[in-house]
Amino acid sequence: MKLRFFQFLFFYSFSLCVQAQELLPFVENFTKSDYNGDNQVWNVTQGGDNAMYFANNHYFLRYNGVIWEKYALPNKTVIRSIFIDDDKIYSGSYKEFGYWKRMNGKMEYFSLTRGKNIFQGGSDNEEIWKIFKYKDKLYFQTFNEVFIYDGKAIKKIEFPSQISYCYLIDNEIYVATVREGIYMMEGEKFVKRKNWKILEENVIHHIEKYQGKVYIFTKNNGVFVVIGGNLVPWSHPLNEVIKKEVLVTAKFVDDNTLVIGSGLQGLYIINLKNGTYQNLNRQNALKNNAILSIGVDKEKDLWLGLDNGICHVEINSPVQVFSDSSGILGSVYSLSTIDNGYLFVTNHGIFTSKNKILEVLPNSQGQVWDIYKRGNEFIIGHNDGTFLYDGRTARLQKVSPINGGWKFLKGEFENVYFQGNYAGIVVYEDINDLSKYKLLAGLKKPIKNLAQNKRGELWAADNYRSLYRILYDKNFNVKKIENVSLQNGIKNDYGVKLFSYKNEILFLIDNNWYVYNSISGKLEKDKIFNASFKNTSDIIPINDENFIVLKNGLLYVVSQIKDRFIWELIPEKYYEGRIIMENIKVYQDGDHYLMNLDDGFIAFKINNKKLKIQGVYVEAFYQDKLIDKDTRVKYNQSVEVNVITEYFGYNRPDLFYKLNDSNDFVPIKKGKLILNNLSSGLQELEFYYNDGTKYTKVATYTFTVSKPWYFSFWMILFYILVISGSFFLYYRWNKIRYIEKIKLKEEELKHQKEILELELNAENKLKLQEYEKHILEIEVQNKAYEVAGKSLSIAKQSEMIDSIQEILETEKDINQIKSKIRKSIKINALNKNEWESFEHNLMQSHEEFVHKLSNKFPMLTSKDIKLCIYLKMNLSSKEIAPLMNISFRGVELHRYRLRKKLGLTSDDNLSKFMINI
Repeated sequence: MKLRFFQFLFFYSFSLCVQAQELLPFVENFTKSDYNGDNQVWNVTQGGDNAMYFANNHYFLRYNGVIWEKYALPNKTVIRSIFIDDDKIYSGSYKEFGYWKRMNGKMEYFSLTRGKNIFQGGSDNEEIWKIFKYKDKLYFQTFNEVFIYDGKAIKKIEFPSQISYCYLIDNEIYVATVREGIYMMEGEKFVKRKNWKILEENVIHHIEKYQGKVYIFTKNNGVFVVIGGNLVPWSHPLNEVIKKEVLVTAKFVDDNTLVIGSGLQGLYIINLKNGTYQNLNRQNALKNNAILSIGVDKEKDLWLGLDNGICHVEINSPVQVFSDSSGILGSVYSLSTIDNGYLFVTNHGIFTSKNKILEVLPNSQGQVWDIYKRGNEFIIGHNDGTFLYDGRTARLQKVSPINGGWKFLKGEFENVYFQGNYAGIVVYEDINDLSKYKLLAGLKKPIKNLAQNKRGELWAADNYRSLYRILYDKNFNVKKIENVSLQNGIKNDYGVKLFSYKNEILFLIDNNWYVYNSISGKLEKDKIFNASFKNTSDIIPINDENFIVLKNGLLYVVSQIKDRFIWELIPEKYYEGRIIMENIKVYQDGDHYLMNLDDGFIAFKINNKKLKIQGVYVEAFYQDKLIDKDTRVKYNQSVEVNVITEYFGYNRPDLFYKLNDSNDFVPIKKGKLILNNLSSGLQELEFYYNDGTKYTKVATYTFTVSKPWYFSFWMILFYILVISGSFFLYYRWNKIRYIEKIKLKEEELKHQKEILELELNAENKLKLQEYEKHILEIEVQNKAYEVAGKSLSIAKQSEMIDSIQEILETEKDINQIKSKIRKSIKINALNKNEWESFEHNLMQSHEEFVHKLSNKFPMLTSKDIKLCIYLKMNLSSKEIAPLMNISFRGVELHRYRLRKKLGLTSDDNLSKFMINI
């Protein structure tokens, strides 16, 4: 009982919340927090620089599609009106009007009334509510008078009575008064339109000519059309509706569209071709129901100035939105068209939207996954089972207990239907009796996706991981189940995607695209898809020619021409934060494609040509100041770059940029870049547009980043000074150290020298002593030899004398005496051996002397050398004669010849010469 009671309350609450829902233009709402201004927006228009300008109470707003700019008048008064004339934007306020001009990236105001007494003597109600140009003069209109400015002087003209606004129609000025109808302004005179008395006591809020007819829009009495000079109420059924809703403003957008802004029920968009209309209000799209002003941009889209906020309405975009702001619908998991509306399956249940009324089908609450359309019947995979919805009778019934039907697939070969569900896969052999089914045995896993391209073979993707190949016979008995991803060694096989394309099944596993080679039984990487669709998150089929790719959070419609893929971006703003990941589905409805969202769906056309890009303008700001040729951006500071185009809606191009020598095309989100960590030097930005096949350069922008402070001129000079100083100090320090080292070395060398000298002196003394000893030894030896020689000679002489004396004493015979004396002399003479021994000893004792003498005087003979030795021994010629066995005279002659050989004069002492050699 309690369960039924809660089900009743749930269904009852849904029934109470049914409301008007329809497919509407995309609306972009801007609140006070977005533009940081006031509530009311009294006037809106697009400037020659393509930016939108707004009279926002105390503020003058500018929006270029990227950033909002806010300005105020010097006297802080309320701005009621703006008007574009070339590069000047005129604005009107309380007892003040002038113009704004863009200078150095900012709007500057120039007053036309400051210091002039043009407002004296008038009423207190002197706010400028409208500005227009007529015959090269500018008109600034209040409710009581108009000021005419010819470029030099200002002239004031009073109206005949209080007015609402002036309107320029066919080069004539219509003056709409509050109580007296309409006057025509002719010079400084006003002529009343007398046949339009119906407009008296009516506040007129707009007058415009359309297809040769003048339309007059009143505040509370609807719209009138001038036909044949007379006023006729507008015949459209909406005319009676808007009489109750306070008409505030209106505008003909093009030949087919009229828009009317009301004070109570938002905006009405009327199709003048077929008479249909749409109402945008707070219930379905707008943030506020009071429309104060309407502007039209170059795309013929609308800009609404609200009583609280601003709206951009893309009435000419190929993208439309169905959105349920109440939350009743929930997240849409699949949808389809039905007669006069749509069928939705959501996490809240099954819903229909017919004739703009959204309602839930009874007993359908719960999670619903899938819709399969078969004629006027719809097979629905529900958490509680499989349901069938009959589009003709609007009857919903449960036809199968198989719950969690994720995918319903028609088999192309056996004329059966497969359904992947929470418990595996079932086969329906009779589509007209879904109560009969067969479970494919052996695979009791939640199967989310199915695909088939061969009889007896089915591919299945687990809800969590793994890719399966199922082989079965003609009676659908399973012959074999293969975990293909496991067999191919793919470890990360979570979230496998199946994609049937051109009679082939592709598998997205771990960011790689595979196809199955039935011969080898292996998965093989597909070159074309891996080259074109790497890093894609999901792929959604549309038809045989097109599919959608989700990449980096962006959706692209892809079509193929031969081997080339054409990418068309669906602008992110239409689905940002609203797509259901892993559950995106697209339904084709004629030339439109419907894609599910969190709170509804979007409808879009593909191959819709965008307007040609006329130009891309780039503004860069550093520290909130526009960068110009003289600006030097400091190192490691951020630069804000705004990439501005002339379009705000669907035709706004999707731009990419490259910085310096980068090869990557980086997408620009919402026209704004923040560049950080820039290197010093010239920075070159290149901007590109992608038409789906190639990148085309549309703009370039350069600016300069200064070197870091530590690389500035003065710092470099400082570094040079520091380094030079360091080097100098290092040099000086090294020099001092070097000098000290030299001094120390010198001291050390001096000390070593002294030691060495002492050692050398000692050594020399020792050597000298040894030498002297050696010399003495030689001299002693020489003397010994001399003494020996002399002793020998004396001994021989003594013996000879003794022998002669004995002969003389014993012999008397003279002849015998002579004979014995001669014999004694002969006996006492030295024999040959004794002389040779003597000479050998003599030469050996004077070996060094002989060596030096021979080297110096190689021409000397052995007798010359003997004489030299004797002379060195300081022997006299008399002493030498017996030693050389020659006469005294012979010695003198030999000395003479030696003197000649030695080149000595007669004055030179031979003995001294020999001693000195």
